[in-house]
Order: sequence, then structure tokens, then C-alpha cells
Amino acid sequence: MGWKSKGFEANSKSTVTKKWTLLLCIGCFCAGMLFSDRIWNVPEAEDKAIAQAMGVKDERLKLISEGCDPIRMDMEHEPKDILGEVSRTHNAIQTLDKTISNLEMELAATRAVQESIINGSPISGDLKIPEASGKRKYLMVVGINTAFSSRKRRDSVRATWMPQGEERKKLEEEKGIIMRFVIGHSATSGGILDRAIEAEDQKHGDFLRLEHVEGYLELSAKTKSYFATASALWDADFYVKVDDDVHVNIATLGATLARHRTKPRVYIGCMKSGPVLAQKGVRYHEPEYWKFGEEGNKYFRHATGQLYAISKDLASYISINQHVLHKYANEDVSLGSWFIGLDVEHIDDRSLCCGTADCEWKAQAGNVCVASFDWTCSGICKSVERMRDVHRRCGEDKNALWTAAF
Repeated sequence: MGWKSKGFEANSKSTVTKKWTLLLCIGCFCAGMLFSDRIWNVPEAEDKAIAQAMGVKDERLKLISEGCDPIRMDMEHEPKDILGEVSRTHNAIQTLDKTISNLEMELAATRAVQESIINGSPISGDLKIPEASGKRKYLMVVGINTAFSSRKRRDSVRATWMPQGEERKKLEEEKGIIMRFVIGHSATSGGILDRAIEAEDQKHGDFLRLEHVEGYLELSAKTKSYFATASALWDADFYVKVDDDVHVNIATLGATLARHRTKPRVYIGCMKSGPVLAQKGVRYHEPEYWKFGEEGNKYFRHATGQLYAISKDLASYISINQHVLHKYANEDVSLGSWFIGLDVEHIDDRSLCCGTADCEWKAQAGNVCVASFDWTCSGICKSVERMRDVHRRCGEDKNALWTAAF
């Protein structure tokens, strides 16, 4: 009994040992299979990575041999790309500046309309809020400065160098030239003087009414108002101011201005530098003479007031800054002072101020004058009586305007 029990115990231990041995063998076999799979897979992955790296290297060597190194090309093209970007940025800034300038001009016109509505002043048919800028590009706007008492002067101009009716409309459509008599309002708005101008305008349709009270001592303010209003109403290359006692050859004026079309800021006229008159009671007295230095000093160069022209940018500048531009006693001096300190090209063209005794022989010699008047009268002396004669002697060919190409 004792022996049998011992034998049984020995057999049990042997059975357990065999089972554990079998399990251990199976576990070792599985572990060996797993380990062998990893051993063979890793080199395969590494071979692929090495092959890819070698392929990239070979491709890069090929590109370099052909002169197409991507890194080098990027480095070479980088300065050109920077310059191109700078150029595009500069162009974008210029476009933005022009857009802002156009918006400011439209805003100035809108303010003028609003002020007239608030003040209860009559609004000219021409003075409307612009719906969109740039509808039509004109060569020039010619504003003929006139007064309430100058009806006969206006008629003499209409009968000579200013086209009328359908011809004036044709001039606008075909040649891009706007022509208007420029006048403001009387101190008593809607009075007899204003009604007379309104009746004349209904007959001829050739007025530009300004939100301005007329007066000889207010010519500088009128000049500002004219340029601001004209630049808001018409998109033109040039804006011209001329007095109603001056003879003008429109075709010659257009050809003269067209030569300066590519210049951004030009101020064209007969440039002068007269004395600053400090003595009271004399014509052209300058109350602010002390601003120009000692007595006997001269003004800075500026165009004589009978006729001058400015480019679009300068008219826009006046429109935008009209509320802060200083007014001197003489409007031609005021205009010249507004351009001091600006990058403006002054063009002295003596064909804009021919004498009535000189214009005839100059025309015969083929040098037709743009404008003619008498210096002694600051215009044509007795212009109502003499305008037709001056036009006959000094006027350009009748067909010059319609055959001209500006």
C-alpha cells in the first residue's frame, strides 16, 4: 500500500512534467516563428527605403546635370519674384490712389448739392450728383468767366468763336470739348438778375451756374468754385478759364493742350511776375502785400488771368482742398499760390496772350494765336464792338475745328 502510493505520486509528477514540456515546446515554436517573420520583414522594408532614397538621389543628380536644380532655381528666381511683387504692389497703390481721388471728387460735388439744398439756393441743371465717374472722357472744359452785366459781351462771343446750338453739342460729342459761360448767383437769390440769367440760359443752354455769390472782390472764390464744380461734372484732361472779352481759337487751343496730355500736373498760360501793389486805392491793390516781403517785391510766377489751363490732377486738388486754399485779392495770384510747393510744371506759352495788333500777321505767317486781347485793357478794348473784327483778322480757318484730331 505504501509502495503503490509512492508509485502513484511518481506517475502523477511525470504526467505533469510531460504536459508542461509539451506546452513549452509549442510556445517556443510559436515564438520562433514570430521572431523569424520580423527578422525577414525588416530588411525588406529597409531595402525599399534605400531604393527610394537612391531613386531620389539619382533623379536629383539628373536634374543637376541638366541645369535644373530646384533649390538653385528657387534661389535664382527669388529676386525676380520679389521685384515683380513690388511692381504689382506699386501698381495697386496707384490704382487705389486714383480711385480715392475720383471718390473725393464725387464727394465734393455731392456736398455742393447738399449745401445748396440746405441753404435753399437754386441748383443749376448741370449740377447733379454724378451717378458714375468716367462715363465720358473729354479733352477740355472751357469756362468763360462772365458777369450779370455782360450780356452784350456774351452775345459777341456767341456770334464769333463759340459754336452755338447743334454745333456746340456736336463739339462735345465729336471733339470732347465742353464750353460754358460761368456765373454764380446774386446776393438776393432768385432776384431779377438771376431770373435774367435763367431766361438767357433757357434760350441758349450754355451756362454753368455756381454756388457762389457774384462780386468783383470774390473772383478768387469763384475760380475755386468753377474748378471744383467742373471737375465734378466732367472728366476732362484739362480745365480752362477765359474771360468773356478775350478772343479764342478753339481748335488751336485744343491742339496746344493735347501736346501736354501725358503730363500729370501742368499749369499752362502766359507766365508773369508783376509787382505787389501795396498802395491803397490803386487797381489790383494787394491788402496782404506784407506776406510777399518788403515793398517793391514781385509776385511769384503765375499765369495771367485772361486765359489759363490746368490739368485734371490740379483741378482735383483744388476741388478736394477748396475749403483751406487761401484767397488773395487777385484771382490769378490766388491760383498760382495754390500750386506753390506742389510738383507742378509751369508752361509759359505766349500764343495764349497775343495782342490784337499782332495776331493778324502771325496768323498769315501760319502761327495762329490761341488767344488775343489788349494788355492795356486786360482784354479786348471795347470788345462788344471789336470782337467781330478781331475774329475776322485773327480767327482760325472755319473748318479747322471740325477737321482737327486731338
